[in-house]
Amino acid sequence: MLITTTEQIPGREYEILGIVKGATIQSKHIGKDFGAGLKSIVGGELTGYTEMMEEARGIAEQRMVAEANKMQADAIVCARFSTSAIMQGAAEVMAFGTAVIFK
Repeated sequence: MLITTTEQIPGREYEILGIVKGATIQSKHIGKDFGAGLKSIVGGELTGYTEMMEEARGIAEQRMVAEANKMQADAIVCARFSTSAIMQGAAEVMAFGTAVIFK
């Protein structure tokens, strides 16, 4: 499955099938959250949260691709990610784009 952030795919004509999306809400366990709180006092990267968000993006993207596969899409154009805080230590990540089939 080709996934691109661009609207056009050079040299390819396609038909739009529709919007596809995938989402997840991730959180870290209390130990990681406590460690991140301590880290925020001295500064630096909160690696536990970085890992959590990377995992969440991967899950959201997989779910978006699964939805596109159900539509028998060849590609997803205009792919984007959106993130929002749900509560302290938890975030929603959504992947969305336009499923297309090549002519």
